[in-house]
Amino acid sequence: MASGEDSSTTSTRTPAPVRKPVALTVAGSDSGGGAGIQADLKTIEAHDAFGTTAVTAVTAQHTRGVESTHILPAEEVAAQIDAVTGDFDVRGAKTGMLATAEIIETVADRAAEADFPVVVDPVMVAASGDRLLDRDAEDAYEELLAEAALVTPNADEAAVLTGVEIEGPESAVEAGERLLETGAEAALLKGGHVRDDSDSAGNGLGETVRDVLVTPEETRTFEHPRVGTEATHGSGCTLSAAIAARLARGESLEDAVEGGVEFMSRAVRYPLDVGEGPGSVHHAAGMRNEAAREPTAEAVREVVREFVEADVSSLVPEVGMNVVGATPYAEAVGETAAVEGRITRTFAGVKPNRGVRFGASSHVARFLLACREFDPDLRFAVNCRFDADVEAALDEVGWPVAEYDRGAEPGSVKAQEGSTMQWGARQAFESVEGTPVAVVDRGEVGKEAMTKVVAEDGAELVERVSELLEVLEEQN
Repeated sequence: MASGEDSSTTSTRTPAPVRKPVALTVAGSDSGGGAGIQADLKTIEAHDAFGTTAVTAVTAQHTRGVESTHILPAEEVAAQIDAVTGDFDVRGAKTGMLATAEIIETVADRAAEADFPVVVDPVMVAASGDRLLDRDAEDAYEELLAEAALVTPNADEAAVLTGVEIEGPESAVEAGERLLETGAEAALLKGGHVRDDSDSAGNGLGETVRDVLVTPEETRTFEHPRVGTEATHGSGCTLSAAIAARLARGESLEDAVEGGVEFMSRAVRYPLDVGEGPGSVHHAAGMRNEAAREPTAEAVREVVREFVEADVSSLVPEVGMNVVGATPYAEAVGETAAVEGRITRTFAGVKPNRGVRFGASSHVARFLLACREFDPDLRFAVNCRFDADVEAALDEVGWPVAEYDRGAEPGSVKAQEGSTMQWGARQAFESVEGTPVAVVDRGEVGKEAMTKVVAEDGAELVERVSELLEVLEEQN
């Protein structure tokens, strides 16, 4: 080494390998990126697993449909599977578009030799209506189903495989039991396409999606609200890939299904606006949401710091004030950060009782989540006092203001714990055009009147509360 040379610039760094469970997808390629192996790999990565592939077909498709399909020879599919399983410690696999009877039979042979669970998603028709499976190949599925740890058909696919038309939970169970008779260890009958004559919207689809899991031991139904979107391209691929990744991580079948359904529901709730068609499900929504937790908590802390510095005591209700921040794709109270114990008045101004943590708010958090049903961009909220002075200040600032009357709340709503905020938000948002800045709850006996201010980010929330505070203080 030459004199004066810094050894730190010439030495190599020590590698730090990361070991992840490996999952395999045997499916077609979607050039549009929303379904097929592209969706599978995104989903597997979102579950912190390593994705490998065996491509069965190459499709030229986009968000509006399939332009053309090129099917690979069965021996090439077999070679890919053998290459992956011969080198990687595969812990879980899924199938998607298999296209022909010969490929299905080839995959079934490999599945029979596998020492890992295989999730079979019997892809027959794309969401656009384009067929992805030869009609002659439908009968070939029986051999593959016999090797499946789980089969995940939608209503149309289940009807083809079992002859049972799914019209509700009972027929879903019947179809599931028939799938078990083929040798499959379990069946998940997806409810996204199931008709429901009780739907008040009149389109034949109910407000709740029911996915029915049938195993030899029990039947379990997973319910989640139906999302009013056509951007469901890739939802079936996403669900089966999520379950396969979770199985690869060592989860039980029931836990993997429950987690997969939750993952897919969020991906559909926050679709990606891409292409000229309906768009695509958001495979990274859950991962992005998790990554945003600490920045969201820090944003709440910053709002609290600014409220303390500005002394917002004249806006603090008797029950105390709370600041709530939701992660970008929040779906539950546990995904909202708030002040534990609220912000209270003191002789010197205001102070938070304790720190910020997730799940610390119930009342304001449920209200914010309900507001997000009407405007998903809303991520922050604070509850302020409401009286004649605040009402006059709201009039002067000129914001769009909505309100709801607890006296008009149906008894059936009051009887359901935690449902008042959802009902109140709906009443408020449906009474005005666009998104209100503040929502007034005039209270009732035993319930303090309140003003809730909402915003898309913490800085906007501070700005709005500061404006209201300034007008209030000028009036007094």
